[in-house]
Amino acid sequence: MHHRNSIALFVIAALAAATAATASARVETTHTTTITFWDAYSSDGPEVQKLEKVIIPGFEKTHPGIQVKDVTIPYDSLHQKLVTAVAGGQLPDLVRSDIIWVPELANLGVLQPLDKAMPDFGKWKARVFPGPLATNYWKGHYYGLPLDTNTRIYVYNPAALEAIGASSPPKTFAQLSSMSAQAKAKGYYLYAESGTSCWNVCPWIWSNGGAITNKTYTKATGYLNGPKSVAAVQMLVNLYKAGQMPSIVVDSNAGVGTYDGINQDKYVSMLDGPWSFAIFGAAFPKVHLAGSQIPAGPGGSKSVVGGEDIVLTKASKNKAAALQFLRFMLGYGSQAQMALAGQMPVLKTSAKWLTRVHPYYSTYLKQIGTAQPRTPTPKWPQIDQVFVTQIAKAFQGSETVGQALTEAAHQIDGFLK
Repeated sequence: MHHRNSIALFVIAALAAATAATASARVETTHTTTITFWDAYSSDGPEVQKLEKVIIPGFEKTHPGIQVKDVTIPYDSLHQKLVTAVAGGQLPDLVRSDIIWVPELANLGVLQPLDKAMPDFGKWKARVFPGPLATNYWKGHYYGLPLDTNTRIYVYNPAALEAIGASSPPKTFAQLSSMSAQAKAKGYYLYAESGTSCWNVCPWIWSNGGAITNKTYTKATGYLNGPKSVAAVQMLVNLYKAGQMPSIVVDSNAGVGTYDGINQDKYVSMLDGPWSFAIFGAAFPKVHLAGSQIPAGPGGSKSVVGGEDIVLTKASKNKAAALQFLRFMLGYGSQAQMALAGQMPVLKTSAKWLTRVHPYYSTYLKQIGTAQPRTPTPKWPQIDQVFVTQIAKAFQGSETVGQALTEAAHQIDGFLK
């Protein structure tokens, strides 16, 4: 109870600080200005509730001339909706954009460079982690600011781990393989993965010492189909062919999803972000998750950088008001509230207090230290589709892993030109 009280006091203090900080930055208006904010926050957990019941009311209270219209769109639909809106000229004022979409949207010319639009951009730039900040940089300008960051760790159910006769999660590739056989003998899948995109597969490639492209992001051939990359994917394919990974890796309809599978005692573990703990706490309170770093290969334990940036569209007719809300979302109080909902903050100072919000963040802070970004390019959505298609062929057996990755590298080279 003492721990819960300390967290409650911490958040109250954070919100008080945010209110005090923004009270002097109100936009003085004689009428109500409405700004629209598109996001893909999860409605399965507390994210949308925190935004709509706490953060937006807090902003509107300190900015009485501004109202925020929040439009939450499923992640899988948001990118297509953005592309369609670009063509139709119906963009919102602000977007919570996946970090991999910012170069694409900037290249399309629909984003307002924040380093030009915000006189105080340098102040905010200095407050956030440099890695997430870099995802906003494209051709000489910053087109957004990081809003939340994340990475994937090895998330598991300790009760299921005990049920297969294991005392701790796998720490190495070798242990992952041996424990997968052990789990199958007990009627479990040790590790469940829900797709073949880079988000799903790249942590294993990097941990094995492989690479997606060269360091300048100009060539995939010789890297994605290099021996270390091939060996990493081959390890996963071997588990799948041995019946030790569920079929949802290539067909989402071939079994229960990762969350339901862990809840139903079918799967022991998955790779996932910090939101998974918040979602399980709300949807499956009887299942208590734990986390460890991704099993290490010859390249160490490496994961993928994820997260979202907040961007201002050129189409916005209320840029001054929109920028006030952008600043509020990056304030101490808002960042602390979303941390409670499972979103890792981007403020440098958050490392000092984040584990007070939830202890599991300590593993994410360790993992993100070696996490790597997906290739920063406007063509990333097309490149990632190549991952999905070609690596699925290796799992399904229509091509060998080497053949699948060689063809993938060849196609990706075309997008990097």
